[in-house]
Amino acid sequence: MKQELLNRFLSYVKEDTRSDESSHSIPSTPSQVEFAKKLVGELQNLHFSDVSYNADNGFVTATVLPTTKKKVPTIGFISHMDTADFESRNIKPQIHKNYDGKTIILNEEDNIVLDPSEFVNLSNYVGDTLITTDGKTLLGADDKAGIAEIITAMSYLIDHPEIEHGLIRIAFGPDEEIGRGADHFDVESFASDYAYTVDGGPVGELQYECFNACSAVIKIKGKNVHPGTAKGKMVNALEIARQFQNALPSLDVPEKTSDREGFYHLVSVEGTVEEAKLVYIVRDHSASLFEYRKDYLIKVAEDLNSVFGDRVTLELADQYYNMIDKIKEDMLPVEIARKAMEKLSIEPIIEPIRGGTDGSKISFMGLLTPNLFAGGENFHGRYEFVSLEAMEKATKLLIQIAQEAVVSD
Repeated sequence: MKQELLNRFLSYVKEDTRSDESSHSIPSTPSQVEFAKKLVGELQNLHFSDVSYNADNGFVTATVLPTTKKKVPTIGFISHMDTADFESRNIKPQIHKNYDGKTIILNEEDNIVLDPSEFVNLSNYVGDTLITTDGKTLLGADDKAGIAEIITAMSYLIDHPEIEHGLIRIAFGPDEEIGRGADHFDVESFASDYAYTVDGGPVGELQYECFNACSAVIKIKGKNVHPGTAKGKMVNALEIARQFQNALPSLDVPEKTSDREGFYHLVSVEGTVEEAKLVYIVRDHSASLFEYRKDYLIKVAEDLNSVFGDRVTLELADQYYNMIDKIKEDMLPVEIARKAMEKLSIEPIIEPIRGGTDGSKISFMGLLTPNLFAGGENFHGRYEFVSLEAMEKATKLLIQIAQEAVVSD
């Protein structure tokens, strides 16, 4: 299983499937369509049933037929095909067998290293086989590790019909990293009683609480005149932008918050004296504090408009909500996953996600979908890595969940 898992993962990460927020197509990039069609061919060769690609929403779906005659819930496993907004071309994964706990040289020429004094999580993987980047790209374990684990686990079940399990559905979707893929997920045709995204980090993560999230775009109109005669005439859009940013709580930023603490994250700034634009993402686990944060942005914009005239416009767009508000209504999928982990001697790590998953949107569509670990660390950049042993544990967990669903019925 381990070698099969490794080979599958390495072949996937070499596929450039970066999503594009500026695109309006579904999926947002042609490379995701190409990858989806390759997955369809692979699933067909592995004898999955009902394999299909839905061109309307970009999802690949397939079925593993049941081996039990008992009436048990249909479960689903879901991962996403796209990678984040970082260099995703020419990925050259490096394999480090029996990691010794020391600094890993990713790129000697550019002196790019994985230093355990900076990345203390490396200490958890001494003795493991680590897969890293070459320092120039991301790796793509988020979430191609999840895809590799799902296919490997389900292929194992197909090849071992003596293992008792119910009907299982799988789905691989686009554009999770830009927050749009799950908007088009067809819950009705997926026909699952509950599901899991396999999109988490270190071994043991079992997550069913995430941020409430929105984007905020602030556009500012200024008035540009010659600086020598500007007194009483110039309105500097960049100065208004500065005042907007300074009006936000200085401690409510990602680099100074943790656990369930929310934040305002300024992700881009552009502009001139004549016009400026600020883009934020806003996050909070508490629904009431989430609404407060949005109201506060509205107040800041109104206050600035009262001083400078109507020069500031604010566009707020909700992105996803905290899935605990739905999953708490039926904790069965969480309990099944917890029991499966315990049988594999995996200590469940139940903590709120400081982010979101497709499962948050899908849960609000009516299909309860907590999140499971996929094994990767340091996502979305050149320092991303994954342990092969962690991926193997994730694969075995999916097999155990399929069995546990029969026992827990």
